[in-house]
Amino acid sequence: MASNEATKKADAARGPNRSASPTAPQRATPPARPAPKRVGPVEFLGEVRDEARKVTWPTRKETTVTTMMVFVMVVVASLFFVAVDQVLRFAVGLILGIGA
Repeated sequence: MASNEATKKADAARGPNRSASPTAPQRATPPARPAPKRVGPVEFLGEVRDEARKVTWPTRKETTVTTMMVFVMVVVASLFFVAVDQVLRFAVGLILGIGA
């Protein structure tokens, strides 16, 4: 067991206190956060409305262009996977000796 002997020699070179692990420094505890303020449903809906006004909504043209891009990518991905499926079907048919 050459590796075991080499390990023993390396351990002896490191010193006798190898198994004693040094104590890790203690982490400082973060300060406690105050509990969030509870609001009623009316105030909550008012805040939601204010936040909705800050949103930059896409125009009709941007939405249409993005939708068309998604449809085109779905068609391209579908064609790709149909082609890969047919190639794999043909290859498996050749390997197993079935089919054409």
